[in-house]
Amino acid sequence: MRYDISGTVMQTVSIDLQRGERLYSQTATMAWMSDGIRMDTHTGGGLFAGIKRAISGGGLFITEFIADDSGHVAFAPRFPGQILAVPLANGQSLICRKETFLCAEMSVTLDIAFQQRLGAGFFAGEGFILQRVTGPGTVFLDLSGEVVEKTLAPGERLRVHAGHIGMQESSIQVDIQMMRGFRNILFGGEGLFLATLTGPGKIWLQSMPIMNLAEEIARYLPAPSDGGGGGGSLGAVAGATAVGGILGSLFSD
Repeated sequence: MRYDISGTVMQTVSIDLQRGERLYSQTATMAWMSDGIRMDTHTGGGLFAGIKRAISGGGLFITEFIADDSGHVAFAPRFPGQILAVPLANGQSLICRKETFLCAEMSVTLDIAFQQRLGAGFFAGEGFILQRVTGPGTVFLDLSGEVVEKTLAPGERLRVHAGHIGMQESSIQVDIQMMRGFRNILFGGEGLFLATLTGPGKIWLQSMPIMNLAEEIARYLPAPSDGGGGGGSLGAVAGATAVGGILGSLFSD
């Protein structure tokens, strides 16, 4: 298997498969593929496996891509960001946010992961349930915006706005810490709590959390019409136009 990641803001990954090679993805992520590639959508290990993936933010089904002949298949994320190809050793795991997984070799396991601490699930902003990918094999992960990699020494801590946590090695401990200072809490705009990451291990931080982008776009959407008739339709059209204009200004050269 060979791959090529291309693009800057809206990247794609094109993967060359030899006859007999296979990989899988979440549904609705394939962009294009050659004639030699066959698709097979299924639950990926039975109904229970599908339900676990759905709980962790994935889909009930996965799509498997089988090379009946040499060919290629390309995948594209739904949001601007960076695609990372991570080779995992046998038994090596990464903990990811729910929307991070893009595709992987069939030998890679996509499973559910739980927050280690109760408070982190309530207040850190990631929720109790995350995704875990385990090797052996190469997994392709999609983080939002630009990616910053940091390696924490044993006992070293980093306080992070939770939306900027993309993924981390399983050795990283995640907890919460209350924001200090009355004015910081009321006027700082960072929320009441920050996530605290403690090493040893590696973390991948993302510069543009999807929630931040959604909130920024929502500021420019027109208020819903209180009238009847075609007001709702006109509002929807105006909203779609506004979103298109905002996205165009964000991603234009």
